[in-house]
Formats: sequence, C-alpha cells, structure tokens
Amino acid sequence: MTIEFPSPTVPAADRSEVFVRYLDYFRESLLAKVASLPEPELRSSRLASGWTPLELVKHLRWVELRWIEWGFQGRAVPDPWGDRRDDRWHVPAGESLAELAEALRGQGAHTAAVISGCDLSEIGQPGPRWDGAAPPPLERICFHLLQEYARHLGHLDIVAELAGGPVGE
Repeated sequence: MTIEFPSPTVPAADRSEVFVRYLDYFRESLLAKVASLPEPELRSSRLASGWTPLELVKHLRWVELRWIEWGFQGRAVPDPWGDRRDDRWHVPAGESLAELAEALRGQGAHTAAVISGCDLSEIGQPGPRWDGAAPPPLERICFHLLQEYARHLGHLDIVAELAGGPVGE
C-alpha cells in the first residue's frame, strides 16, 4: 500500500487528522521500503549497532503500543518491552515480515482511533510508563511518535541503499 505524502498544502479537518496522516504515511513508507529488500537483507544487519530491518518494524509496533496503550491509555501491558531480548531488538526466526506488518498496521489503526477520538490536550493516564513523571498530553506523544518514525525511516533509507534497495523517498 502506498500513501501520498501528507503535504501541508492539503487541507485537514484538525491537528489530529494531520498527526494521523503523517503517522500513516511514515508507517506505510517504512513497510514499503522493508518489503523492497531481498529476503536475506531482512534478517541481517549492515550496521555496527546490529539491528535488522525486521527488528525495526517490530520495534516501531511496540513503540506505538508503549506510548499509546501503556502510556496514554494507561492499559496494563504484560510485557511492554516485547520487542527486546538481552537489551536489544529481537525478532525470532519464525516471525515473518507479513506478520510484523500486520501487527504494525493493527497497532497503527488503534493509534489512529485514539488520536481521532481524543482531544490532543488530554493528559495521559498515570502509570508505570512514565516512571513517576507526570503523564504528557496526547499532542506531545504524537510529536514523539512522529520523530520516532522520521528518524528510523531515515536510518532505514541508509540501510536500504547499502543493501542495493531503493533510495530516496
């Protein structure tokens, strides 16, 4: 699925719609870029840090879960760091790109519903996500999610270029 860039010149009903459009765009751009890589490149790393494209997909799904469900909504999440093992990102051998993409899109649909259904000034629920700090408003969480996606999509651009995949936006 390809989503057109959410240009600032395209009218939006409100700021919530802008956040949802950008998050959808970044999510689908990430998935398209990962899907364009040859299978061996999905589970190998070209970087000193060692992360793989599949690990990045899984990580961003969990980022949304941690910030929206565990954080903003204050839901109990049995293992909020389920994208990690031994203090690094991890994808077991049996997990496929199709499964990870479905999980990311599902989490994205939940994120979009929360953003669209709440006021951006609404404060998140107190809980363990905030480690004793005051919960932030939804708008700040949305900005954080955007910077996570933008930063990691830039990382993936470099990895894809090194792997002989598509370059640019």
